[in-house]
Amino acid sequence: MTLELHCATDTGRARTNNEDSVVVDETSMLVVLADGMGGYNAGEVASGMATSFIRTELGRWLAEASQNASDAEVRRAMDICVDNANRAIFNAANSNPQYAGMGTTLVVGVFRKDQLLLGHIGDSRGYRWRGGKLQQLTHDHSLLQEQIDSGLITAEQAAFSSNKNLVTRAVGVEDTVLLETHLHDVQPGDLYLLCSDGLSDMVPDATISQLLQSCDLLPEAGDALIAAANEAGGKDNISVVLARVKEPAGGGRPWWRLRR
Repeated sequence: MTLELHCATDTGRARTNNEDSVVVDETSMLVVLADGMGGYNAGEVASGMATSFIRTELGRWLAEASQNASDAEVRRAMDICVDNANRAIFNAANSNPQYAGMGTTLVVGVFRKDQLLLGHIGDSRGYRWRGGKLQQLTHDHSLLQEQIDSGLITAEQAAFSSNKNLVTRAVGVEDTVLLETHLHDVQPGDLYLLCSDGLSDMVPDATISQLLQSCDLLPEAGDALIAAANEAGGKDNISVVLARVKEPAGGGRPWWRLRR
């Protein structure tokens, strides 16, 4: 598998600091995005700790394990690294009054062979754009999503809810946290998007899909997504990670175009 990676983050129009953090590691084919929360600068401390820790620890493990590790072993490594990051943030929050109550959402992806192991905590999201269609791969850990799942409100009503920012799971808030992880097949031409809710709350999925389809270059797509969120109000920090699965050497058009 050959990947093209790009990440970008923006403060938005309503805030003065950026509590999002994004990293990509081309060597280990690892992508990480976190959206911090907490008073003062605690949110950016939490998100920065999460992405830095996972990139260092998980990236090192992936480099040493190479492609011989099983899916179960990679999943366990992800769980252990996230658990260690969670404990580090939790301990920092409980030992420093300035950091009390800090935490962060998280999306972490490991590409290997023809698969993606995608884990998440909170309401930052992972999407796959394939064949002109955008599919959300993650399921928000939020009060709003629980209300939708239970039938208390509709997805249309959720767009106007005041509970958008209430997550039910976050890294560093408690001494343990569960990373929800799923395995997805990967095909040439796929484009994967990780984003904070500064994008998904401001820009509808249909517009995200349209922008991804209209931009040939990943930096161009990242800029277009951030600009769309800012044009819609930019009420929060906006972060994106883009990963495109390249065609094998000598390949032609993406597989989905060949099938049309």
